Amino acid sequence: MSTADPGTDPEGPRTRVSLARDLARLGVRPGLTLLVHSSLRSLGWVCGSEQAVVQALTDALGPDGTLVVPTQTSDNTDPSGWGAPPVPASWWPTIREHTPAFDPLHTPGSHMGRISEAVRTRSGAVRSPHPQTSFAALGPDAEHLMYPHPLGSALGERSPLARLEQKRAHILLLGVGYDSCTAFHLAEYRIPNPRRAETSCAIGTETGRREWVTVTDVDLNADDFPALGMALEETGIVTIGPVGAATARLFPLAEAVGFATSWLSEHRPR
Repeated sequence: MSTADPGTDPEGPRTRVSLARDLARLGVRPGLTLLVHSSLRSLGWVCGSEQAVVQALTDALGPDGTLVVPTQTSDNTDPSGWGAPPVPASWWPTIREHTPAFDPLHTPGSHMGRISEAVRTRSGAVRSPHPQTSFAALGPDAEHLMYPHPLGSALGERSPLARLEQKRAHILLLGVGYDSCTAFHLAEYRIPNPRRAETSCAIGTETGRREWVTVTDVDLNADDFPALGMALEETGIVTIGPVGAATARLFPLAEAVGFATSWLSEHRPR
């Protein structure tokens, strides 16, 4: 069943067919590589819920297209940095000792939404191996796009984002704002002297052991992404239109990252 209230969607019900038609009108075409950030509730009352949405996306992309979603695991981080909500400091050692190791097959995404989870768990999906900032993909380029994804490059040059850039992928914001635009983080790696910080997580080793590890990576911050997104729209490269009851935004990833690199270099304090 859809998560939306039928009374709030007078044009419903939305279906696999109607959503695929809306996606095509927006500009999602067969053969495209598409990174999707989404809110199921924003689409209105959908017959078939997230299953129908994923089917609509794959219908619009066709057999030669590749669908990519974020499947990040923000709960596999050091509890000292948690703020929504925070946990008592007396709990931190226990959390560090007992957080399960990241498993690409079985670890669910954290706060990524039902559409992303439906892609992650779909037969044939490939998930990148980063224990905090993984992605999942469906389609002919899934394996190439998802591997490698090592520690120390959460959303940087050795992450799926860089390969999506090379592939000339597009980004679809489906009922969500620019604060959800993960690709902007790739630009953070390219600005002069990006801030770096330690990050910790539980991983599984090649011998099957669990380890709590700490690495240094770029200190990611999405606070100014809404302003960055509004500036991006002024360039004219963002197509805006309805998909179901949602407002959707479609734009090329490489151009967006290039713009973001310049914008962040100018607007972020050093």
